Amino acid sequence: MANRSNTEATEPLLSGSEDLEAQKFRRQLKKRRFRRARSAPCNDVDPQDTNGNIPIPRSDSIFGNIHPSFRKVAIYLVVYIGVGAIVFYLVGNQIKGLKTDGVLDAVYFTIVTMTTVGYGDIVPNSNLTKLLACAFVFTGMALVGLILGKAADYLVEKQEFLLVKALHMHQNVGQREILKEVEVNKTRYKFLLAFFLLLIMIIAGTVFLIMVEKLEFVDAFYCVCSTLTTLGYGDKSFSTEAGRIFAVFWILAGTISLAQVFLYIAELNTESRQKKIVKWVLSKKMTNLDLEAADIDDDGTVGAAEFVVYKLKEMGKISQEDISLLMQEFEELDVDQNGTLSISDLALAQSS
Repeated sequence: MANRSNTEATEPLLSGSEDLEAQKFRRQLKKRRFRRARSAPCNDVDPQDTNGNIPIPRSDSIFGNIHPSFRKVAIYLVVYIGVGAIVFYLVGNQIKGLKTDGVLDAVYFTIVTMTTVGYGDIVPNSNLTKLLACAFVFTGMALVGLILGKAADYLVEKQEFLLVKALHMHQNVGQREILKEVEVNKTRYKFLLAFFLLLIMIIAGTVFLIMVEKLEFVDAFYCVCSTLTTLGYGDKSFSTEAGRIFAVFWILAGTISLAQVFLYIAELNTESRQKKIVKWVLSKKMTNLDLEAADIDDDGTVGAAEFVVYKLKEMGKISQEDISLLMQEFEELDVDQNGTLSISDLALAQSS
């Protein structure tokens, strides 16, 4: 009898069909909470391991489950290079310079234009090709920006866990510690990975120019640096057919890697300033003025939620506009206007 009373006490106030709806909603809510934990982990991590304790990254390969945004960028890139190759192949007789193969030269010229390297070994030689080059350089720069924002960042994030695991190879570090390390130093590890990829591009380009293009070490390294920084003096470039095949892939990957390194350096600088602000906010003493400002409902006291919101505002992590929007959503969900949200409120709000 006591068990029955306890069970009834936990049931929603609504009865009949509304009870069933509320119970169904409760089950859905539990599922949502299970899928999205407090820290809202990304979808590349399983909710829990076999013991039901800590999340463990999936063992899928980089391309196992390709993110939709990555696929979209890849399609844009293929279309851009394809259209550029066709266009510049058709007007190949209006382009002058050191040529090897018609199709290869068209793809090579498209990549060099897109990345703004502009060696000058192949250049437009008519008004039509000059206008086409202007159009392709602007669309190419926009596409490179899209790649930086989507695809390159996605590939780097995929390898963060492996990098942290490698750095702690000789230490007895569990999955939980590794995931925590990734989350805390996310930008730092992104920078290290991007920098590592850049070093690979520099070494690969230098070795290739020495072995295939027969350049001296200094000239090869000079060509690599002028290419990756899109300086492109043009006195040293890829002149052989094999060299231009390599350049089609290497120039695109190398210039994006360098841009990623500079991007993460800027992020590290911003993150460092943000940490200093957080440290200052947490170390400064609370005054009466702070207490008054934190009292959102003007009841003369500051609760835990009000204190957290006030501190987040001081840290610059949330604005008053954000708070107003959230309060507006809360009031819309609080159907009975009692200042709290319940399963009944949510069920009624969704049904209305």
